Parts: sequence; structure tokens; C-alpha cells
Amino acid sequence: MKLFSKNKKRFSGKKNKKIIKSFNKRNVIMNLMNNAVINIPKPINEPILGYEPGSPEKAAIKEALAEMSSRQLEIPLIIGGKEIRTGNLGKVVMPHDHNHVLATYHKAGPEEVQQAIDAAVAAQPMWHSFRWEERCAIFLKAAELLAVKYRALLNSGAMLAGGKNVYQAEIDAACELIDFLRYNVSYAQEIYQKQPVSSPGVWNFVQHRPLEGFVFAVTPFNFTAIAGNLPTAPAIMGNTVVWKPASSLVYTPYLIMQILEEAGLPPGVINFVPGSGGDVGDICLADPNLSGIHFTGSTRVFQQMWKTIGENIGSYKAYPRIVGETGGKDFIFAHSSAEIKPLVTGLVRGAFEYQGQKCSAASRAYIPRSLWPAVETELKLQTGRIKMGPPTDFRNFFGAVIDKAAFDSIAGYLDFARENEGGDIIIGGNYDDSVGYFIEPTVILATDPLFKTMVEEIFGPVLTIYVYEDDKYEETLELCNTSSMYALTGAIFGKDRAAVSSAVARLEHAAGNFYINDKPTGAVVGQQPFGGGRASGTNDKAGSPANLMRWVSTRTIKETFVPPGDYSYPFLNEE
Repeated sequence: MKLFSKNKKRFSGKKNKKIIKSFNKRNVIMNLMNNAVINIPKPINEPILGYEPGSPEKAAIKEALAEMSSRQLEIPLIIGGKEIRTGNLGKVVMPHDHNHVLATYHKAGPEEVQQAIDAAVAAQPMWHSFRWEERCAIFLKAAELLAVKYRALLNSGAMLAGGKNVYQAEIDAACELIDFLRYNVSYAQEIYQKQPVSSPGVWNFVQHRPLEGFVFAVTPFNFTAIAGNLPTAPAIMGNTVVWKPASSLVYTPYLIMQILEEAGLPPGVINFVPGSGGDVGDICLADPNLSGIHFTGSTRVFQQMWKTIGENIGSYKAYPRIVGETGGKDFIFAHSSAEIKPLVTGLVRGAFEYQGQKCSAASRAYIPRSLWPAVETELKLQTGRIKMGPPTDFRNFFGAVIDKAAFDSIAGYLDFARENEGGDIIIGGNYDDSVGYFIEPTVILATDPLFKTMVEEIFGPVLTIYVYEDDKYEETLELCNTSSMYALTGAIFGKDRAAVSSAVARLEHAAGNFYINDKPTGAVVGQQPFGGGRASGTNDKAGSPANLMRWVSTRTIKETFVPPGDYSYPFLNEE
């Protein structure tokens, strides 16, 4: 279907009305047929495949990796269901081999961004006219397509374009995204079913309307699941979306967009517009139809977006909803009663899985002096066994960081540690970008608890450890609580229940997701709703009904069956 005139490349409202009319006719027919109270299938977390030697999933993903590596994809914009090619191109390269171009992608300019906004706004009446079950059916089908038909394809994209090993790709691109889609439609039903009580002669109910306008979804590079969740969560609730993926992760979002279209997503509901933050964001934030932002990214960018919305607040048709998950300086705190091997395993996995490029990654640790010698020995032993290299070699636990900008930023922190007092590199610290953006898993021992790498977000494979005196446990808990502006994830290791309980209480506001005797990463949809406070975000808990509630505006309706016929009340009948 052509939604754009050939001469102007502008969104054609006339042509779009024909499509909307077609969908409305379809929905009228479906609504007449659907006299039923429908229940969503109960969601179950997608099982994680193991990719053991000789397994069918390993054979399938090896085939997909070989095929994806051998071809170069051209990624267009998708606006109103139409592919748009601007000729202003960016490149998708393999982080572990930056001379290997996986794809080129077309960047949106101001004209295309406006087209996407117009398409989203024009599509909203059509999308709103769908029954909620019909909307949900599209996303349930997308989940099944991903689980069965496209699992190897999307995981391969997360490995080659995102730099993940096969296990990190499996738990992210496949399992977590499938979980988001399945659980979010279940949460939608839960929200719609919550209704107020009614008194005799009165019927009260509420309508959970989509927001009026379009939602601007801005997604990060580090999780394909988040990239898929941010535009689809509002869409499940009846909203239409302009989606800007991170420039360093365009590949798998484009694959997700194709899966959604195959699942039956109508044109204009989600509009895919890769491009620079300024080119896309400035126009979206200035548009009076902006109804919300669903964001994951840096604290600085989110704060600037919030500031811009504040400056434009008088121009919007309604106050935009602002939902964001930003940075973290996530911690592991050990009590003297902690077991050494589980603690060190938590440190290694928490800090170095996916090269530390998780907003939840362990980036600072507090270890009691009585445990430090044993912790240091075990830490060097486990870290020394880590193999680094391309994700196509399944023996590699550790890969390259995402791009040149990340490489330079992380390397700068390592240089700072070498050149300044207050911290010393005791493990790793080397880096090389001659072939890929490789930085060794690195541990810094800080004598200053406020050393730069102890308090600033690095977003890379760098763990800084501060050794505290055992008798200063409570004092050091307070230090952990106050020395960072972030509050995303954290963990306490210890067998002493009183000490653990003290940490839970003292660090109440230091982390939105808190772990006891476990690493601070790996939140599971439906089990650990994810999000943090302070400078880490609005804590609207992705993977829970709380997040979906942000994408609806409730209307209360009261019907009185036998209304009164006179203004007077009984108390007026006597002096």
C-alpha cells in the first residue's frame, strides 16, 4: 500500500483514510462476532536453550551466523508501512571485526521524522478501534514467530551486530523479548479487568484509553529485548509509536519490525526511524501531539529530553508521560560471613558478562578485609580462565565492546587509573581496537572509596573494589548508599541474617532491584520487574503492569439506572 505521494514524499492523509476505513470495516465485523469474555493464555517464561555440542539449536544458529555474515543488508525506514530510503547512510559493523559491514541503514531527516509523526497520529483512530484482544493477538503471534521461526536469526543478529555470546543473545534477544510480549498482553487484560465497585442502582466502570497523540520510543544498543519492548508496550495498550533505535543497534530492531509486520501489525502503528538523536528527537519533542516518551539510555540525554519537554509544556495537547531507565553504578556488597566462591562468581558474572555493557552490571564492590585475600585469589583464578574473542567461537565468554566511542571512553578510564593515585589495576587493563573493540576484563583496587572509577558510570568491563575494615560494616553501607547518584541494582552477600537485613534496610533507596546472595543482573520478566530511582530513571518497572499503566489514560463512567426526578432531599421536609 502506498501511503506517500510520489512528488512530495509527504504522508498522504487521503490514502491513509482508505486504509483506516478498511480496518474499521473489518473491526465492525469482528466486534459483531465477538460476544465473549476472552482470557489471554497464561504466560510462562520462555525456556532458555543450552546450545550444547550437537544440539539442534546450536546447528541452527551456526547456520544463521554463517548466512548473516555472508550478506550485507540494506535497512530502510518504515513509515506508515512503507519502506523509505533517504540515501543518508550509516553502517552496521561487527564489534569484534569492525571492517566487516553487516548492513547499511538509511537515516531519517526532518522530513521523514515528520512523516512518521503524521503516520502515527493518523493511524491512532484505526488502532484504537481494534478490540484489545485483537491487538494482543498480534503480539502473541510475534512472540511465537520469534520463539519458533526466527529465534536463530534474531539471536545471530544480537551476536554479530551486538557483540553478545550465544547465551547472552539467547536470554536477551529470544527469551526476554518473548517474555515481554507474552506477559505484557496478560498485564493488559489484568488492567482492563480492574473495575470499581457499584452501589445499588448505579453501574460504575472505567475505560483505560490510549494516550492522545503518539509515543516516542528511544531504545538502547545493549538489549534487543528492551529495543523491542519500548515501542510494543505502548502499542499493546492502543498507542501509536515513533521508534528511534540506537545508531549502534539498528540491525536487530529492524528484524523485530519485520516480525511485527508478519504478525499482522497494521501500517502506522509503529514507525521505524533510525537516525541521529538530534534529527529525530528535536522534531518529536517539539510536536504538539507528543503524548509520551519510553526511553532507555544515558542519564544526560534523558535529563535533556525532560528539560525540553518542560520548556515546551504549554504547547502540548496533553501533558506527556515520561518513562525512562537510564544509568547505573551498580554494587556488590559483601559481609564477612559471605561464602567466597559464590561471591566471586557473582562479581565475575555481574561485572563481565556482555563486557559489562548492562545498566545493571556490577561496577563497584565493597569487600571486608578479612575476606579480601581469599577473594583476590579466587577472582584472579576465575578471571584468568575467561576466553576473549569473536562470539562465533562458542568457547569465548567475553567479546568486544559495541563501538569506537564506547572503546575510547572505557580506555580513558583505564588510563586514568594508571596515571592517578587512589586506585590500581590488579587484573587486566589492556585494550586493542586494531581488529575489534576489545578491552580486557579489568579489576581496579581503590584505596579511595570516592575514586573516579568507583563512583562514575563506565558501562564497560571494569570492576572497582574497595576493601573496608570489618568493624566498619554499617559505616560502609552508608558510604555505598551516598557515594553514587544512581540507584538501579545492587546485591548483598552474606550468611549472617541480621547483617543481610541491615543491608536491605540501609540500602533501601540505593537500588530499585536488590539481590541477596546473587549477582545484580539478570532480571526476569514476570519475576523481577526492572527499574531504579534517583538518576537511574523513573522506576516504572518494565516487565510489570505498572509500566503498561503509564500508557493509558483512565476515563470513569457512571450510569444511573433510575435517575431522580426532583432536586429535593428528605432532610428538607422538616424544620
